[in-house]
Amino acid sequence: MSTPPFSDKVAEIFVKVDDFCNHFENEFKNHGLPAMAAAKKRNRKATLTDSEIITILIAFHGGQFRNFKHFYLEYVGVHLRDCFPVVVSYNRFIELSHHSAVPFMLFLHYCCRGECTGISAIDSTVLRVCHYKRIKRNKVFKGIAKVGKSTVGWFFGFKLHLIINDKGEILSFYLSQGNTSDSNAKIITRMTKEIFGKMFGDKGYIDKALADLLFGDGIQLITAVRRNMKQKALSNEEKLLLRKRSVIETVNDELKNICQVEHTRHRSVGRFILNIMSAIAAYSFFPKKPSIKKDIEETKPKLIAQLNQPKLLAA
Repeated sequence: MSTPPFSDKVAEIFVKVDDFCNHFENEFKNHGLPAMAAAKKRNRKATLTDSEIITILIAFHGGQFRNFKHFYLEYVGVHLRDCFPVVVSYNRFIELSHHSAVPFMLFLHYCCRGECTGISAIDSTVLRVCHYKRIKRNKVFKGIAKVGKSTVGWFFGFKLHLIINDKGEILSFYLSQGNTSDSNAKIITRMTKEIFGKMFGDKGYIDKALADLLFGDGIQLITAVRRNMKQKALSNEEKLLLRKRSVIETVNDELKNICQVEHTRHRSVGRFILNIMSAIAAYSFFPKKPSIKKDIEETKPKLIAQLNQPKLLAA
């Protein structure tokens, strides 16, 4: 049987992950405590390496599969034998995936984020962990998830805060409880440590104190205004970018509907965190991402004409 074309993408992911895991393992050994290094301990290697486990998790969230157990047993164990000649049982794989959480988190931080270009957008999306009517029956996230309200109604779960650049690459992300405000200053200051330039947000980020705080860090927060507020003096370019800020909502949509960052079948908090990391890492490998700059170049002449058109006085 010929190897499916999907294996080429899996090989690309594995090369990048394996290079990082080898470097991480060497650094971990060099910076270990002398007492721990001198002590005799069992150091038996697992059947699957961390790089193989992380690659399988990322490959599942590439958008072609919906059930991880079926993907692992029927696709990885059958069609990807050339890439993974030795596989373990499904239950054993779930156990090993938790041990690879630390290198996976560092790989996500150092290898899956884009570079700030001076133009960025910020937004948050809801991650429901169960239906609103089943809150009292949910035991996995009891005392962890919170009830919040979004533009589409009440929900029980978390919020995923994102900052992207004009190329659609994720610069920073933060997971908070569902009742957290979008304009939480503590969260945004943590997410914007490496951000500079202009950052565009929706009306949920209207906060003068937050804008002044970010301005002191070299970030100009630009948001739309409410009906009872005075219009801000913005340049034509800033107006265009503010209109195209909604591209980040397309990123949220791809994370949910393609990468499956949200579902209600979690059996542990650890698997919930791994699911989020895998989805964000899988998105970073997409060859085409929603781009603010590309949309601006395509629609710039038309939008400039609309912005410069004088308003007609009502009769």
